[in-house]
Amino acid sequence: MKHIRNIIYSFIIALLSLSACDNQNRDNVHKLVNSNHLKQLYAEGTLENGKEVGVINIYSEYPDYTYAIEPNEGFSCVDDVARALVFLSSYSKNCDDPEVEIMIDNLTRFILSMQAENGYFYNFLWGDMSINKTYKTSVAEPNWWSWRALWALSEIYPKLSEGLAERTRSATEQIIETVINEYLELPKDTILLEGMTLPNWFPSGTAYDQSAILMIGMESYYKNIQKDTALIKLIEKFAEGLLLTQKGDRNNFPYGAYLSWNNLWHAYGNMQAYAMLRSGKLLGRDDFIQSALNEINYFYPYLLNAGFLHHMYIIKKEDQICETEKNMYPQIAYGIRPMVYACLEAYDITEKQKYIDMAQQLTSWLAGNNPAGQQMYDPETGRCFDGIGSEKEVNKNSGAESTIEALLILQAINNHPVADINSIYE
Repeated sequence: MKHIRNIIYSFIIALLSLSACDNQNRDNVHKLVNSNHLKQLYAEGTLENGKEVGVINIYSEYPDYTYAIEPNEGFSCVDDVARALVFLSSYSKNCDDPEVEIMIDNLTRFILSMQAENGYFYNFLWGDMSINKTYKTSVAEPNWWSWRALWALSEIYPKLSEGLAERTRSATEQIIETVINEYLELPKDTILLEGMTLPNWFPSGTAYDQSAILMIGMESYYKNIQKDTALIKLIEKFAEGLLLTQKGDRNNFPYGAYLSWNNLWHAYGNMQAYAMLRSGKLLGRDDFIQSALNEINYFYPYLLNAGFLHHMYIIKKEDQICETEKNMYPQIAYGIRPMVYACLEAYDITEKQKYIDMAQQLTSWLAGNNPAGQQMYDPETGRCFDGIGSEKEVNKNSGAESTIEALLILQAINNHPVADINSIYE
């Protein structure tokens, strides 16, 4: 009951008060980055160990956008709280909003409370505020949610009060030590799969997609918390592996795409190009940068011409790569944001306008430039629909992942000195 009261209380507060940032920018382009729905998804509660934390409700269902609890997982998770912290770490730089500062502290406490003794993080929280420690998407292991926790905590670290910063430093040091011990000395073995040679020294062997998030988290830790030379070596090791996952070239399918896992490419979480650009800058490796630019230059236009894709499997036969399965749907904001990040980073490195143009074209997916011809993000409410199932089917729920990924996209465009956010919703 206490959890329910906290949700209701937070919901009422969010309805009664627009953020200071949104009020200050009501009449200009900043209103596109509307945090109101994110604030409605936010709630406060007490964990079973007595710790007060902030949470982000995962599911928000059309038409009333009420909350829901997934029976096998729960109602809040590290994955989405981490997303929210990455967004809020940048959002709070541009305004003075006490409500956001409270959210940052409470959400940080949530992630810290989810860390296990092995350094990794549990993911989901049950409705009674107990931690889900057993379901396959929630166990404390080297997986998506642990890497996002590292990224978020490293990003938010400079903004935290002394006591919370100390706890955050300790938590990130623990996972960094675990990651270095597990992967730095791992042999650079390869596997032959469907005719292609692939690196096998990543988490889960070939989890190239989630490893890109780990690379970003390690870079953020290196810059914001501690300059550990072992991290440089591990980032370089992963980046050298990603070079081997890139298939095709300018003239040959799949046009420089990085594989996501084994012989699968998928749009969601496809941060490899962004991670390679950041790693190339950090390490002074032009080959990493050029590799990432190849995917952006040749594979992204292929995706745009196809009306976007959700995933595809590829194989190599007689020196030719071809697809064995391809699906356009579902399309989600999480599949767009990594490409926008990569394009903006490519511009920052090369200063070529074409990357700004591509970032804006990709972002226009939110405004209706998509196969369904539907506006997916509503600037008036801050909601983003959960996905496109076909040309005639739009999932009008607006959960945490979609909401925050859309905000991250628009925030990146809005904060960029050259990109024009006005062009997205003209």
